[in-house]
Amino acid sequence: MGYKSIIVHVDSTPGCRNRVEIAALLAQRFNAHLTGLFTNWLPSLESNIAELPVHAFTSASYEYAEKCANQAQETFDSVVRAVGLDKIEWRKRIGRPIETLCLNARYHDLVVLGQSNPEQSVDNRQNDLVQQTVLGAGRPVLVMPYAGSFSDVGQQALVGWDARREATRALTDALPLLKLAKKTTVQTFNSHSMLSPQGELPGADISLYLARHGVPIELMADIDGVMDTGSQLLMTAANVGADLLVMGAYGHSRLLEIVLGGATKTVLESMTIPVLMSH
Repeated sequence: MGYKSIIVHVDSTPGCRNRVEIAALLAQRFNAHLTGLFTNWLPSLESNIAELPVHAFTSASYEYAEKCANQAQETFDSVVRAVGLDKIEWRKRIGRPIETLCLNARYHDLVVLGQSNPEQSVDNRQNDLVQQTVLGAGRPVLVMPYAGSFSDVGQQALVGWDARREATRALTDALPLLKLAKKTTVQTFNSHSMLSPQGELPGADISLYLARHGVPIELMADIDGVMDTGSQLLMTAANVGADLLVMGAYGHSRLLEIVLGGATKTVLESMTIPVLMSH
């Protein structure tokens, strides 16, 4: 079973066009319906504008939001015309972007978002938009890096595997892509721990599971204590030439990851290739 409906977040960031192109190419690959969604908070206005009457403030806020939405729609329309998609839809929602993204995501098989750029704020975007959508959507989220350009996704895939719930969700959600990949590498983690659920032969069961789905893999075992999981995944991705990283998100509590850091935080901050996450 492939993806039959894909939704992509469209905004005014420099990397948005490439994000929409990847979403459109995936929709074409799976013969899926593609939805473009623009959503943002009403923008913060100049302090001198804030002295205007309420109705003027509201009018100026919506006027700016509409301008951003129109620019985003032009990008979406231009890309889908170039790709030749006909099963498309455009949605625009002003206000409460995280709630809007999560709700709309639940009616699609895959969500495509852009990595937050800490040095750039566009369309009054919230910096934790990706994290909150991953946690709240209940759908796999494909995160595209804010830097770089990608002509395809999923030809050389890397899967991070620790046999826990989040990794299982991500692996299963990525199966449509993995079945079409030219090469899939599975990197195990925490396999030598006494508490590891991977059994006496770490990686054997996941190799068999994927083989039954027609996904032959190259297995890479982890080495205890070398580096943190996130850094190890990024290093392995670079070494094997991966163009897609598949991983579970927030295996610990969200608060613990915020305080102590974790693989999800490391990858979202330092990713250089597309990452498919599930929680």
